[in-house]
Amino acid sequence: MTRLQFEHVQHRFGSALAVQDISFSLNNEEILTIIGPNGAGKSTILRLALGIYQPTAGRIQLAADTHIGYMPQKLAIDPTLPLTVGRFMQLNHKVSQKDARIALARTEVEHLWRDSVQDLSGGELQRVLLARAAVRKPNLLVLDEPVQGVDYRGEAALYELISQLRDELKSAVLMVSHDLHVVMASSDNVLCVNGHICCHGHPDQVSDHPEYVSLFGKREAQALGVYVHDHDHDHDCGGQH
Repeated sequence: MTRLQFEHVQHRFGSALAVQDISFSLNNEEILTIIGPNGAGKSTILRLALGIYQPTAGRIQLAADTHIGYMPQKLAIDPTLPLTVGRFMQLNHKVSQKDARIALARTEVEHLWRDSVQDLSGGELQRVLLARAAVRKPNLLVLDEPVQGVDYRGEAALYELISQLRDELKSAVLMVSHDLHVVMASSDNVLCVNGHICCHGHPDQVSDHPEYVSLFGKREAQALGVYVHDHDHDHDCGGQH
């Protein structure tokens, strides 16, 4: 079942064009990861999917029964505000303590229940944020840089956890990531953007495709499993045909 669909979506900030002609679909039980350089429009696409931004052209469709769980890229908390993990899990949510504890246990951080959010390590905080996104059992998880501030070993574990949650919830996952070394092995499909879609496909082969290399460099491309492209035309990552 198609959970989310973008059809020739464009978004502007005033006169500045952020993204243009973005088309893709995301199905239940699929992980789609958006990659691209800084300023490429990755977070803009997430905010369009969440309904925070409205497209200036094109159309976005969500399945009627869609329930979204969102994990933000950053969390700004006043360091003087006393806030435990348990309390944080129940902020702005009608979530029982039992369900909150179950979600934290699923991400292996239930033992942090009484700890201060401000005192958590990077990896601990990301697991708490993921638990909060998943606590209400959404069928669409939207994750903005879910392994930010986590070391390499922690990245792999978190991506594995995201895959497990996808399977258990039977949800679609839309994710933005910069962590190319792990993300290629952790996604069903990859969308490479730079204001528009450069490449889109499956992370099932290693390649030094020129479009990918032009964005990330030859050394990165050779180190990664790069997806198959679904082009019906040829252009470079600047959009030139």
